[in-house]
Amino acid sequence: MKYKVMALAVLAVLIYSCASKSSVPTADVPTKPAPPKTVVLTADLAEGKSLYENNCAKCHRLYEAKEFSAEEWQPIVARMQKKAHLEDLQGQKIYNYLTMK
Repeated sequence: MKYKVMALAVLAVLIYSCASKSSVPTADVPTKPAPPKTVVLTADLAEGKSLYENNCAKCHRLYEAKEFSAEEWQPIVARMQKKAHLEDLQGQKIYNYLTMK
């Protein structure tokens, strides 16, 4: 009886291991990466970018917009606007570019 139970257990393991596996993809399987998002700048955002690059880079390195939140950019832009002798509208365009509003 002992041998029959062992033989049955070995046979069950053999059948289970030879069974076909599911072909449903799992989350661990890498998929094609999403195409990079392209950002289209409006005329105001493009002008803000130009103002940022041309005025701010004169004195220091240009910071990535993601380095600061919108709340953090507001006093920075206001302070630097005065130092760079920019008008309020120009400062607002730089702020809008940095926060992508």
